[in-house]
Amino acid sequence: MATFHVENFGCRATQADGAAIERQFASRGLDLASAADADVVVLNTCTVTNSADQDARAAIRRVRRQNPGARIVVTGCYAQRAPEEIAAIPDVACVIGNSHKHLLADLVLNNPVRGQETFLPVDTLTFNGERQTIGGERPLYVSDIFAHTELLAAPVFDSAVGGRTRPNLKVQDGCDNRCSFCVIPSVRGHSRSLPEERVIAEVNALVAAGYRELVISGINLGRWGRDLVGCRPQTSGSGEPASAANGGQFPMESPKAEARSLTSLIHAILDRTSLEKLRISSVEPMDWTDDLIALAASSPRIAKHAHVPLQSGSDTVLRRMHRKYRPWHYREKIQKIHSAMPTAAIGADVMVGFPGETESEFETTRRLIADLPFTYLHVFTYSARPGTPAANMANQIPAQIARERNRILRDLGANKKSIFMQSFVGRSLQAITLNQVHDGADDAAFTKALTDNYQNLFLRGQHAANRWITAQIEGVEDAALIGSAV
Repeated sequence: MATFHVENFGCRATQADGAAIERQFASRGLDLASAADADVVVLNTCTVTNSADQDARAAIRRVRRQNPGARIVVTGCYAQRAPEEIAAIPDVACVIGNSHKHLLADLVLNNPVRGQETFLPVDTLTFNGERQTIGGERPLYVSDIFAHTELLAAPVFDSAVGGRTRPNLKVQDGCDNRCSFCVIPSVRGHSRSLPEERVIAEVNALVAAGYRELVISGINLGRWGRDLVGCRPQTSGSGEPASAANGGQFPMESPKAEARSLTSLIHAILDRTSLEKLRISSVEPMDWTDDLIALAASSPRIAKHAHVPLQSGSDTVLRRMHRKYRPWHYREKIQKIHSAMPTAAIGADVMVGFPGETESEFETTRRLIADLPFTYLHVFTYSARPGTPAANMANQIPAQIARERNRILRDLGANKKSIFMQSFVGRSLQAITLNQVHDGADDAAFTKALTDNYQNLFLRGQHAANRWITAQIEGVEDAALIGSAV
């Protein structure tokens, strides 16, 4: 097999896993190709909603139509949650769960697996009514995700015409929370952190390659470092970043003395690298400490942007969700962030239609959102996930009611975003160019950019990618700022 293709579904963590899988294949001599031409096509799946599962099944059928000779390998969260369900699809050659994703290239290529003795043996699973083990017609490589401590990490890039900008580095995986609606802990395992030395090595490598902004992310980013208490970083024998030395796989660390936190990691990045701009991805409200808020507000090298999941503004709904904060805690965090960074973009994830959500509870959520200085919302309709406590709760909300609540919050979020963007007309903002140029005459061309505070900007004229510029904001059009370079 000479070529491979990896297609990712879902969140940034899944995309980061996919980037690490690409490194695995490339380090073993395979070339990257399109899905229509590759010998091996890896579908790296999501399972956060029913529609995510449907997207993965549709992708399997699409790849088979486009490339009948490809070996289709399914991995990721859906593969971890329901391997037998996927293996029953005729066009699937192999199913590899998150538990064995760090070995994926070697398993697909039938290479001897290095260090296999350190991992639990693969479970025997049922396939078409019979027990199935490795070596069958459609082998299943899945075992207990909570027994595994590996973390895949490789930079993910925002694609742009003519270049790549704004790499995203996953520094944490897994989750120790047990929200009643969420399947992610059962498919990604315990919270685990990319060691600080590995983070610094990756950041320095990206800076040396010319990148000016980096996003750090994770499944539960605010928990970074909790598992590293009592550990110290290991180094590879060659001294190179572990992702290069070990195909994107990072082992646990050995004993050390000091505790770690997300704030300490950010300090280390600022102190030990020359990265121009660091953007912090989604952080749970209880992890936005006063120290983190003060650091984000005081450093010009940290993007003025905070994404703080809300889910619901109703105390009773949050309790049914098993969330670890109350609405008044959340309100206080958002007000502190806004007070420290008045021009920051502040966003939230919100869920509607959670089992038992009454009109009064929904209205409480709507009022809280209306009161707070949000600049955008990600609104999700509840989707029952097999094996989660919420899936068995009474009073599941009818789809038409949930859809209407979704629409109300999306409209509210869009109005807040419009007001926020309009507030910058006549002012200047820092932005990084993405090199997505709208064709036209020289005096009518636009280059897409992203402002420091997370607003899409169409910059007049053609500009090279990956450059920080100061833009004078002239107006708002199609949910984006319009401006000219100063």
